[in-house]
Parts: sequence; structure tokens; C-alpha cells
Amino acid sequence: MKEIISNSTFFGVMICIISYEIGLIIKRKWKKSFLNPLLISIVIVILILLAFHVDYDKFNEGAKYLSYLLTPATVCLAIPLYEQIALLKSNWKGIVAGISAGVLTSMVCVLGMSMLFQLSHEEYVTLLPKSITTAIGMGISEEMGGIVTITVAVIIVTGVLGNVIAELVCKLFRITDPIAKGIGIGTAAHAVGTSKALEMGEIEGAMSSLAVAVAGLMTVIAASIFAQFL
Repeated sequence: MKEIISNSTFFGVMICIISYEIGLIIKRKWKKSFLNPLLISIVIVILILLAFHVDYDKFNEGAKYLSYLLTPATVCLAIPLYEQIALLKSNWKGIVAGISAGVLTSMVCVLGMSMLFQLSHEEYVTLLPKSITTAIGMGISEEMGGIVTITVAVIIVTGVLGNVIAELVCKLFRITDPIAKGIGIGTAAHAVGTSKALEMGEIEGAMSSLAVAVAGLMTVIAASIFAQFL
């Protein structure tokens, strides 16, 4: 197996796709929120690499081609947003305020935790893009001198966690408005959270898609400012 992965250009892609399909099957069968397909696929891939002693760099030589799909996949989130454009126009003030509050909260929390745990500047800027989509977050982290691989890991963890607890948080705080749900999920948990918002409803999905894009742009500006604070 180790030789096959090392010598095959696309074997890493195949492992990722098959692992994700297994995650989807498990999710459909048991329908539990913690059985997130992305989380399951990550665990399966890690177990395969450990079991067959495959070096990550060798695996990533093939798997890296999947990352090329991140940008077009993010752009595709504009489709549900376009379908709800009238709703966006009539509620734009509340939407902008909600996304702005979410981005600011994310920045302040990272700053506070970094000061509490005495993180270095490099570690601090690595965490700043934690709540935006990977396609944007990787660029921000690299530009500010962060550790890109850790940024990707943190973004994935944030998205999966947001996907898993989104419905619970909405029930706990009695958030019933679909626009508020979508904005909150998209701002906090980017594209992975948006997949949960789309399951909750068309409006939630559209607003979450908007939040992913707008929060990403706001974070580019906010991160460059907050990077000076530590």
C-alpha cells in the first residue's frame, strides 16, 4: 500500500473521496449531528496513513489537487444567495451588523486567548483567520507570516465544530429567525457550517453563503489591523 500511494499521482485523491463517501453513508444511516462526513473522512485518512506508514508529504502530492476545487466551490455558494436576493436587499442593515459583530468577536477572542496563553506573534496570526473559508484563510495566514498548515487545521476544526453544534446553539439560545441562523452559522463556521445551514433551509443556506463571502472580506481587513496588537 505504501508503494502504491508513493508511486500513484492520484491515489491520495481517491483515498480522500472514498473516505468522504463513507462518512456520508454513516451520516445518512445514523443521522447524528456529531457524525460529520468531513470529520469521519479525516479520521479514516489519518488511520490509513498510520496503518500503512505513509509519509504525509507523499500522500499530499496527490491529495493536494483537491485544494484546487476550494475556490470554485466557494464561488458556487453565490447560487442560493442569488435566489434570495430580494430578502437580502430588505434586511441588509441587520445582515451587515450581524456579520460585522461576528468577525469582530472572532478577532477579539483570538487576541484574548493568545494573550492569556502567551502565544508568539507567528502563532497569533496563524489563528486569526480561523472562522473564514480555507481558500481565503490560507492567503491571509501566509501574507502575515503565520503557519499555513496549522491555519488550515484550525479552520477545519472550527467548521466541523460549527457544523456539529449549530442546531444545538440555535435551540439553546432560542434563535428561530432563519436569517439570523444563516448569518451566525456562516460567519462562525464558514463553508463547512454552510452545509449544515443548507440542510436547515433555503434562507439559512443563502444567508450563510453571504456571510462566508462578506466575513472573508472583512477578515482580510480586520486581521491586518489586529495583527499589530500582539
